[in-house]
Amino acid sequence: MRLTVSLVAALPLVAGQLDFYAKKAGLQYFGAATDTPGQRERAPFPASYPKYDAILKDPKEFGQTTPTNGMKFMFTEPEPGVFNYTEGEYVEGLAEDTGKILRCHALVWHNQLSPWFEKETWTPETMRVAITRHITNVAGHWKGRCAHWDVVNEALEEDGTYRQSIFYKVLGEEYLKLAFQVAAAVDPGAKLYYNDYGIERPASVKTAGAVKLVKMLKDAGIKIDGVGMQAHLHADNHPTTQDHIDTMKLYTALGVSEVAFTELDVRIKMPVDAEKLAMQADSYKAVATACVKVKECVGITLWDFYDPFSWVPDTFPGQGASLLWFDDFTKHPAYDVLIETFKSLAPKCTKRAKKAFKA
Repeated sequence: MRLTVSLVAALPLVAGQLDFYAKKAGLQYFGAATDTPGQRERAPFPASYPKYDAILKDPKEFGQTTPTNGMKFMFTEPEPGVFNYTEGEYVEGLAEDTGKILRCHALVWHNQLSPWFEKETWTPETMRVAITRHITNVAGHWKGRCAHWDVVNEALEEDGTYRQSIFYKVLGEEYLKLAFQVAAAVDPGAKLYYNDYGIERPASVKTAGAVKLVKMLKDAGIKIDGVGMQAHLHADNHPTTQDHIDTMKLYTALGVSEVAFTELDVRIKMPVDAEKLAMQADSYKAVATACVKVKECVGITLWDFYDPFSWVPDTFPGQGASLLWFDDFTKHPAYDVLIETFKSLAPKCTKRAKKAFKA
């Protein structure tokens, strides 16, 4: 999709790129998740790959990446005790080759489990063994290479109670404690995160559930370094800058040293028009502004950056265009708004920016 001529003409000309200006504003990174080429099923044409790869690899555009799928259970432990790291290694290798920070995702999640795991008849003891084995092997394989690990992903229902996952049904909240304890022992240098969606608004019952979960781990003396707010947002009803700031302060008040926006996208009800793109840009701006203003917010990760590779259209029919590059590689207005936002905030965050560049 291309923007109309009138809308393009109204946009400022931007020289520079996302990670470069995010760091000038004091963040550690601005990144994008990605998959292996074989999992990019929605490419409009094969020739898009070189363009896509060039953008992704540019260190000034993205200073961090996350494997969208490659480190998840179904890929890393396809059979009991049999491990395969091929998918995750692709993204890890890309990060190493281009000097990007690597966020690793995710050790314990109720979704995308291997078929054998869901067919098993579990007891508390066998579940403990399975969780320990999986984290020991997967986190151990990438030990020292992951700046952050999403240790537990999406453990809450919409009402903030614990999700009735296979892990919770067998072990209760013990599985959360166990996962973080094992991850801390296996890779003590990684920052350990709880990661979830719908926890970006301060008055949300799910946010309250996330606060309760983190407090439970902290009260038990278990290492948890950060909270990841996935931030799968809606253009026409998104949190404000102050919402994001107030929410992050709820988490940092618990003693976590980091917060981050880990899977950012802002979906639009199709078809796209200038008004919807402006609302989307406002949402992206709110995230960027809040992250810069909260010193514990280390960075922002897009859940991919190219619309054809987004999960949104398949999951939410009639919605899409949630990222920063359209199908033909023209950019959303939100891209320029992000650059201008980081530029405008940089002079107010000089000390923080210097620290980010030194890191």
